[in-house]
Amino acid sequence: MKQYLDLVKTVINEGIRKPNRTGIDTISYFSAFYKVDLSKGFPLLTTKKMEWKSLLREVLWYLSGENHIRNLRKHTKIWDAWADADGNLETAYGYYWRHFPSAKKDSSGNWIVEEIDQIKYVIDEIKRNPYSRRLVVSAWEPGNAEKSKLPPCHYTFAFNVCDGKLNCHLTQRSGDIALGIPFNLAAYAMLTQIIAQETDLEPGFFAHTIIDAHIYVADKGTMQERYDHLEGLKLQLTREPLPLSKLIINKKPIDELTFEDFNLVGYQSHEKIKFEVAV
Repeated sequence: MKQYLDLVKTVINEGIRKPNRTGIDTISYFSAFYKVDLSKGFPLLTTKKMEWKSLLREVLWYLSGENHIRNLRKHTKIWDAWADADGNLETAYGYYWRHFPSAKKDSSGNWIVEEIDQIKYVIDEIKRNPYSRRLVVSAWEPGNAEKSKLPPCHYTFAFNVCDGKLNCHLTQRSGDIALGIPFNLAAYAMLTQIIAQETDLEPGFFAHTIIDAHIYVADKGTMQERYDHLEGLKLQLTREPLPLSKLIINKKPIDELTFEDFNLVGYQSHEKIKFEVAV
């Protein structure tokens, strides 16, 4: 996909080398942006093979609202590095999507906390008032972020309806270009399609702002060399993007969707490229 390859080129050509908490340096670029027209096809990267099943399991886990990975772990280990031995996760995106804690005062002036289902709110509001400019979902809870091993990277997104189409804008504080961004792009494109179908709209554009867009780099001959992502990304730049696939989702209420309700049609890609995760 050209937009992704252009993003890779921008970070390589204009980014600066910086240290970070992982101990593996990055080439970092401030405030990257791209936009994808979802009517052109499902934007699952084709310049390397993507793990479609893991991606789908992760999105369904988000929508479940769980704050642990015990069920997700049966299918994929992608969140194991940040969960405790029992599978509990301090920062579970879907938990905040579906159970965001909202504090307010009761009639006696005491603070009480109630949970807000942000996904339900967005769907209901689109049906009531599709041109609302308040269709925002947040995964950033300051108290949690202060103590979490990995605070939310893709921390807020907003929907916008225009001409019968549902658009989505994602803001991400930190984005691993080689590993995370391809998953984020496809995951939120899928979420947009799910909610569009739920609200009788067509998918529109997915737009993505990445505040710290970065590529992990390591010098050859060092113990960190296996974490280097630069060469794998350069290899992708030599590959011609292939036609996009199509995602078909059974027409069911969002909370009744299961793994079997999703059908990815016509996905083809170049060979897999292995990237190590810098934890």
